Amino acid sequence: METPPVNPMGEKDTSRPQQQWEKKPQENLDSTTQISQQPQDPPTEILELRVSQNPASQILKKPQGTEKLAAGLQGDSAKSYGSTSEIPEPLQASDLWYCPDGSFVKKILIRGHGLDKPKLGSCCRVLAFGFPFGSGLPEGWTEITVGLGPWREGTWGELIEKCLESMCQGEEAELQLSEHSESPFRLTLASFTQGRDSWELDASEKEALAREERARGTELFRAGNPEGAARCYGRALRLLLTLPPPGPPERTVLHANLAACQLLLGQPQLAAQSCDRALEREPYHLKALYRRGVAQAALGNLEKATADLRKVLEVDPKNRAAQEELGKVIIQGKKQDAGLAQGLRKMFG
Repeated sequence: METPPVNPMGEKDTSRPQQQWEKKPQENLDSTTQISQQPQDPPTEILELRVSQNPASQILKKPQGTEKLAAGLQGDSAKSYGSTSEIPEPLQASDLWYCPDGSFVKKILIRGHGLDKPKLGSCCRVLAFGFPFGSGLPEGWTEITVGLGPWREGTWGELIEKCLESMCQGEEAELQLSEHSESPFRLTLASFTQGRDSWELDASEKEALAREERARGTELFRAGNPEGAARCYGRALRLLLTLPPPGPPERTVLHANLAACQLLLGQPQLAAQSCDRALEREPYHLKALYRRGVAQAALGNLEKATADLRKVLEVDPKNRAAQEELGKVIIQGKKQDAGLAQGLRKMFG
């Protein structure tokens, strides 16, 4: 298997190709013969994930207007006071921080000190209240490391990490994720160790981190968690994309593995784009060709799907998965032609 290795967050694919992916995820991620390589830098937009499997990911998919979120925070500050004389002064603009992707607004309750903020590798001691079970962040005091650890694998982890990277030591803040939230989530950053920006890492350090993300991504994929795996593969790619071209060959595998996750998540358009990036670097990467064929079939692009699947069979005539998928595409094409013919007869009959 191609040992493992997206602003990143869809569309729903209910076609039969997706069901085949759900049956044998480990087999689908296995490596295949690699024939040639064509270096080319891929764009970063394919790292985007558009999933909505929990409340936080729904916010990332369809962010609310930041004005509404800010209004919600300002309104909450007055709810617990009995009279207008007890209502605190309105929040100043400097009391609010808007996440650039619109996923949340941070209300600063207690300002921190200093100018430094957590970076990659910073070990943070935090106090958390109100986060849901399964968010990856336990209630109360805990220590987490920016850029490392399984706590980052879910959408909540990404939100928490973004918030921490905006905080100073000693800062206490509320996160308003949605105007429908019952109450904001509270986070306090008590202390943190010195970290480094990604540009401060040398090539060997970036490659080592990317290998860790890739390995963790494959573990999650095998465990039936394509969403978490896709996040790992995306982070690995973002690290490697900063290296001088053509970059390490692992990028091809990462793009192909990301496509496997996106197919399982019902994102054929993104999967096709990920395969494009892999095939730009290695035109006859069989797994990327096969996955792009599956994605094109799901999108209704039957001619493109047929071309990709036939290329797979030219190199590997005994590839059963490609044979079965090509058979489905041919049947789908015949049905499509029959429907078109019937429509024409009605029109001109």
